Amino acid sequence: MLVVLFVTLSACEPAPSGDGEESLIDLQPCRLRGGSGLTSVPAECGRLTITENPAEKNGKTIELFVARVPALNPRFPDKAFTLLAGGPGQAATEFYADYASIFDRIHRSRDIVLVDQRGTGQSNMLDCPSDETDVLNFSAEYVATLAADCLAELPGDPRYYTTSVAVDDLDAVRRALGYATLDIYGASYGTRVAQHYLRRYPDKTRSVILDGVVPAEMILGPGIAVDAQAALDAIFLRCKNEPHCNDSFPEIGQAFARLSETLRDAAVELTLPSPLSGEMIDVTLDYNSFAGAVRLLSYTPTTAALLPLLLYEASENGNWQPLAAQAQMAMLSLSDSLSEGMHNAVVCTEDAPFFDVDADERRELAKTYLGQLQLESLEAICEIWPAGIIDEDFHVPLNADVPVMVLSGSVDPVTPPRYGAQAAQHLPNSMHIVADGHGHGVLTRACVAELIAEFVETASFTDLDTACVDENISAPFFTSFSGPEP
Repeated sequence: MLVVLFVTLSACEPAPSGDGEESLIDLQPCRLRGGSGLTSVPAECGRLTITENPAEKNGKTIELFVARVPALNPRFPDKAFTLLAGGPGQAATEFYADYASIFDRIHRSRDIVLVDQRGTGQSNMLDCPSDETDVLNFSAEYVATLAADCLAELPGDPRYYTTSVAVDDLDAVRRALGYATLDIYGASYGTRVAQHYLRRYPDKTRSVILDGVVPAEMILGPGIAVDAQAALDAIFLRCKNEPHCNDSFPEIGQAFARLSETLRDAAVELTLPSPLSGEMIDVTLDYNSFAGAVRLLSYTPTTAALLPLLLYEASENGNWQPLAAQAQMAMLSLSDSLSEGMHNAVVCTEDAPFFDVDADERRELAKTYLGQLQLESLEAICEIWPAGIIDEDFHVPLNADVPVMVLSGSVDPVTPPRYGAQAAQHLPNSMHIVADGHGHGVLTRACVAELIAEFVETASFTDLDTACVDENISAPFFTSFSGPEP
């Protein structure tokens, strides 16, 4: 087990700040701003100095950015609720600021404690510059070139920015702030961090919510194309079964096939207004960028509801601009919210070294619309990127008695419900809840916030009524650019 050595903490747990004791982190009033740039919340912010390499007590130091949103009515001064963001590469403080209202009920009685994981946000961010005119270039050669350029300019050694190190950082913050236990919500990649923290610190973990879970034993990457294909097929099938969508976009699957064939033959050159500046920029839409964009647009119910319209407009009217514009906005939003260097540090340590894809499996990937694009891009990046610290039991199935709520979206293109079922089978005190018609991450689904709050209050599934997520409330398909049918 790795230990953070730079900060010397008392062997006994310091009293939590709610009891009037000073925390070991100097917290001052601040505001947290969301990744959208449209939201902000008041908080207390501070920094914890740690060594970059945990094995070097007197080595280079970095600072973890820590924030606390004090409970409105602190009934549980020795417990805190924390959020672990996705990506890998999203900052927890930005994630919380964007979705703070969803956690209002929890905030009434519990402090919200947030740590920008090392390499993200304000914790020595390992970011890579991006060019909006080339943001849709997904070729393996291009992303490898970008990775090499980025690696040479990073402000830290990416070998020490992995999950195995980050969970010790999180516990160092818990100790410094004086909390006996944490209630943890993890989204997407954050579910991996939550599971590994639970593995390392089961007695410090009171409850866990895993939203869009990657099972601990899973190597993410080789199966992405298959899951993305299944999600796209589900979108097309739902369009076919809904009269308004089917009447407006008959045979949408065939339209997609025609677009694919067109772009495999030749890229489309477009001039579009920049989502950032409004200035006209030149954009190249080739098959790889088209496939990558379709995958991103299938992530959420709202963007999936636009997909048939965008595809049909390009296929039948030769109007590629709306599809390319939506793809560009999605990619720029993703690029702005994620620290790419930290993302690569995680993937190239925890996934890519374990890829074992034989020729038959690659032929199966070739049958999907993504093909081997995602896999080859990750392999190209990780040939350049150094692998870092990973605990020996990192990919061992997690078995723990702590209560764990597992949340899945029925049409999630990256962490489908079978991933949730796989994780839950090793967790004897767990409940797997599937939100029908929802995509990746179900936090915003109506009533899910109440379910999470009830679970955190009791750390129990007794009397938890999950019927509210059973009804399919997929966003209605847009049949024109004015919106869905009334």
